[in-house]
Amino acid sequence: MNDVLLLLARLLIALLFVGGAVQKAVSPDDAGALLAGFGLPVALVWGALVYNALAGVALVAGWAVRPVALSLAVYCGVTSVFHFLPDDPWQISIFVKNWAIAGGCLALSVAGAGRFAWATQ
Repeated sequence: MNDVLLLLARLLIALLFVGGAVQKAVSPDDAGALLAGFGLPVALVWGALVYNALAGVALVAGWAVRPVALSLAVYCGVTSVFHFLPDDPWQISIFVKNWAIAGGCLALSVAGAGRFAWATQ
């Protein structure tokens, strides 16, 4: 049962990051506005899109789950800064969710892919 739950965890977390990549592709201006608000280049959206997509696919495939999940945990922590806008309850909700997702990614980095991996770990 643990392997089934690890697969489910990988798929659910991957869905979030692949969905984030799609969202950035469809509407890059939304993410770009957050970056610009911090004085960062809007072009960073495209690097984040590629990273989100590749990391999500790696989790689905079960490829290099430990290092990918660890890097995703760091990514969530770093990107949470962009959502720490105390006057906006929606952004604070995203801030807290980023840290919760980081926790799930840390757990995956400890547990690994489990038995149901389509790629070599």
